[in-house]
Amino acid sequence: MKILLTGRTGQVGWELERRLGVLGQVIAPERATLDLARPDSVADVIRSVQPELIVNAAAYTAVDRAESETPVCFKTNSESVGVLAREAARLGALLVHYSTDYVFDGTKGSPYLESDPTAPINTYGRSKLAGEQEIVRSGCRHLILRTSWVYAMRGHNFLVTMLRLARERPQLRVVDDQLGTPTWAGDIAAATVDALARPRPAEGLFHTTAAGATTWFEFAQRILALANLATPIVPIRTSEYPTPAARPAYSVLDSSRFQQATRFRIGPWEDRLRACWSA
Repeated sequence: MKILLTGRTGQVGWELERRLGVLGQVIAPERATLDLARPDSVADVIRSVQPELIVNAAAYTAVDRAESETPVCFKTNSESVGVLAREAARLGALLVHYSTDYVFDGTKGSPYLESDPTAPINTYGRSKLAGEQEIVRSGCRHLILRTSWVYAMRGHNFLVTMLRLARERPQLRVVDDQLGTPTWAGDIAAATVDALARPRPAEGLFHTTAAGATTWFEFAQRILALANLATPIVPIRTSEYPTPAARPAYSVLDSSRFQQATRFRIGPWEDRLRACWSA
């Protein structure tokens, strides 16, 4: 099977490139060749490769910057995704795409199901929801995985940022009133491969995160403990740390539907953080 992977240098893309080989030949163009910020370039690459499976790990993920860079955010997360989807439909290929907990407004107070109404409260969330809608509208075979609070030991993410700041500053101030589920990029890649390796690959929309929930403050505490860093961390409220983009106060996802469909379960976020640390 010929597999086209986008976003090979990102957190999830880096993990996928190392795991998808069990399914077939992985073709992972550099960004200069396939850049979702340039929708016009996308169809040409797909028609050249003629993949049977497209795995889209590329995305615009700068949540705050998206508020002032809305056009490029939507080009990457929606317009180009629509091109991928329509080309997948033309080829009869399966499209795998990753979405986010930020498609919800955070007012539910209990884990979100795939069937819950979406209501994103920032540009990033709106662009990712628009990408989902482009896929469904195309009629292509698809597997959309919504995940949350993605981290890894490389790239731009909360874990890497906390480690850097803890070494640079005498004290950290971290939000303690937003609840979600940190999810390791390696587990997202493993879940993807497991879902695709079955005689009948999983298709549809699924939530896929680690188990449990926490706040950014507690997540930071666990990170610094693993690194043996004693930098004090002060819990603060969201109102004390204003950002250009609003964040949902509660964005925990219910992954039971994915577990039932695949029998694949990502363990508790604390255990998976340790696994990431030792990987």
